[in-house]
Amino acid sequence: MEDWILENSFDFEGREVRWGVQGQGKAIIIVHGTPWSSFNLRHLIKGLSDEYKVYYFDLLGYGQSDKSENDVSLGIQNKVLAALIDFWKLEHPIAIGHDFGGTTVLRAHLVDNKSFEKLVVIDPVAISPWGSPFFNQVNEHKEVFSELPDYIHEAIVEAYIKTAAYKELNKETIEGIIKPWKGEKGKAAFYRQIAQANSKYTDEIQDKYRTINTPTLILWGKDDQWIPAEKGVELNKMIAGSQLKTIPNSGHLLIEERHEELIAEMKRFIKMR
Repeated sequence: MEDWILENSFDFEGREVRWGVQGQGKAIIIVHGTPWSSFNLRHLIKGLSDEYKVYYFDLLGYGQSDKSENDVSLGIQNKVLAALIDFWKLEHPIAIGHDFGGTTVLRAHLVDNKSFEKLVVIDPVAISPWGSPFFNQVNEHKEVFSELPDYIHEAIVEAYIKTAAYKELNKETIEGIIKPWKGEKGKAAFYRQIAQANSKYTDEIQDKYRTINTPTLILWGKDDQWIPAEKGVELNKMIAGSQLKTIPNSGHLLIEERHEELIAEMKRFIKMR
């Protein structure tokens, strides 16, 4: 498997955020979720960068970014995104976010008052309640999970990520997802980000969805077992004028499974007047 490498570095309050950029044209920022990294956005980046300048990065605690024992919650990720937008000197970029990345984009808009030309959210963790039984177990026993032998930990991560897909993931994709979570730092970081997941960060913005007047596209995997498609319908009703597109035969990881269709939908939406 060819290594996925983010060549650039940004200092956020003494913590390293790794980032990359591809293409030319109108600026697009794309944000990954959990337990993913920018590696899982590679298909979307490639498909969009033929027409646009695509910025991407690894959230704090994920991928190639800082994995120290610090805050990696949704409460800090929007601050990182806001700081990067200022660093990149972008005005009114298009923002795309998957899973926690969708929430990060929404929080940057609603909490940090960042202006976006258009918003695209893909199976976002946007409406409470959320969190699987596995999340609850890790929340209660993070130290126990962090002490698991590496081979058991890696088997857990693989089993967990497979539940996000509608169809079987290939070996290269599985290896790319698991790689950042290997080793002592990676293992600790994996359970840390789950333990810090808290619905209070969506609770505090849910009532503000109705104030969004930025053109918004909501994309959802019809067979998402992590966040059911009904949540997409609910979010569509909350964001006035938003468009909802449900993608058949795809799960929560539709950014891997149905990336060609996602790219087509996003380009159509971006070009709409």
